[in-house]
Amino acid sequence: MALNLSQKQDVVAQVAQVAATAHSLVAAEYAGTTVEQMTAMRKKARETGVFLKVVKNTLAVRAVTGTEYEVAKDSLVGPLLYAFSTEEPGAAGRLIKEFAKGNDKLQPKVVVVGGQQYPASHVEVLASLPTRDQALAMLARVLAEPAAMFARAVKAVADKQGGGDVAPVEAGAQAEPA
Repeated sequence: MALNLSQKQDVVAQVAQVAATAHSLVAAEYAGTTVEQMTAMRKKARETGVFLKVVKNTLAVRAVTGTEYEVAKDSLVGPLLYAFSTEEPGAAGRLIKEFAKGNDKLQPKVVVVGGQQYPASHVEVLASLPTRDQALAMLARVLAEPAAMFARAVKAVADKQGGGDVAPVEAGAQAEPA
């Protein structure tokens, strides 16, 4: 079904709005993908914060003009599916990688992150980025380590001085005069 001018403008505006705030883009060839596979991919995309859209390349080029994804405009050829990560950078890469395993027709073609275009093979790198929760857990471990090291050092000094067996004073207890 052909789009009229107003519909095309709406598509360009929608994709441009997403591209302006997205963390990454994976464009993949999808020819030969079944309706069931596309439906499953769209469902998973909604769950994982990925904007997934099949758009004519001329409209996609207009939509990414002026964004960090403009670097890929010369590579946007053929029937492409556009996956923009809206919540975390690796989400689009994980989605395309996951669905390409069971569908040899789904082939990544372009990866863009931070205004840099990468070859399709970089979808693996993008997919391996930690999720937001994983990154926060790593950060928490990194921030907790200095405190843990300090506690171990204090305990080692106390053990070395023979004070390792000293019972802790309860809150509100009075110390006995010496």
